[in-house]
Amino acid sequence: MRAVKKKLVIFTDLDSTLLDHRTYAFEKGREALELIQKENIPLIFCTSKTRRETEFWRQKMNNYHPFIVENGAAIYIPEGYFPFHVPGARNFSPYHLMELGEPYEKLRQFLLFCRLHFAPSVRGFGDMNLEEIMFLTGLSADMASLAKQREYDEPFIVQEEKELSSIQKEAARAGYKILKGSRFYHLAGHNDKGQAVKLLKDFYTQFLGSILTAGIGDSHNDLAMLKAVDRPFLVRKADGSYDPQVKVPGLWFASGIGPEGWKEAVLSLLKNLE
Repeated sequence: MRAVKKKLVIFTDLDSTLLDHRTYAFEKGREALELIQKENIPLIFCTSKTRRETEFWRQKMNNYHPFIVENGAAIYIPEGYFPFHVPGARNFSPYHLMELGEPYEKLRQFLLFCRLHFAPSVRGFGDMNLEEIMFLTGLSADMASLAKQREYDEPFIVQEEKELSSIQKEAARAGYKILKGSRFYHLAGHNDKGQAVKLLKDFYTQFLGSILTAGIGDSHNDLAMLKAVDRPFLVRKADGSYDPQVKVPGLWFASGIGPEGWKEAVLSLLKNLE
């Protein structure tokens, strides 16, 4: 294994990036996934998905590295992964858990306040039954159930642009963030993906020495992650467009959509490291 590749660390979004927007398949990215595994390169999932969803995909892809969930709200580090004490983490077997986000119930209360006072059309996952989440996401009943088990982040939809603007203003006043994902807006606390990435970067530097970090995403909620890495990559969205809100110095635009663009980004990254 080449020394330079030992020190490469890749952070990636899942939905509409490594996973197809409609089918959630990752077959088009399999070649690059297998190469990453062969070279023993850490691949960190950095997603808006819940812990339970992310655990499913980690098992599906034989990934045993740390992972970041619910837009940077929590970092899960497998016990014994780093050969040192992880500061700021608590035991949550089989992980060390770092919580950066707000409790889910606080976010629910805020969204209910917004609906009561100025945004009657807003609806979060906490307001939806399993069938509606399945309809909006294309997920199976089992996967929709995992998606509903939220701990720090509330995906929501809103019908009126004026209502969204009011929610954004109130969120800023209350110290919350509104992020735009590939399907939903997300109400989050002070956290974002970039903060979590920076913490893990510090741990990997302590573990591996000098590292090179890369990040791959598709949407506005990936912006902080892409700003936090050395090599940012953006894949095309399902409609073939690039998210116009993602503006990062040195951003590399993959020509492919979703996992096809993901594979292209990874292969280009590895080729340029040779």
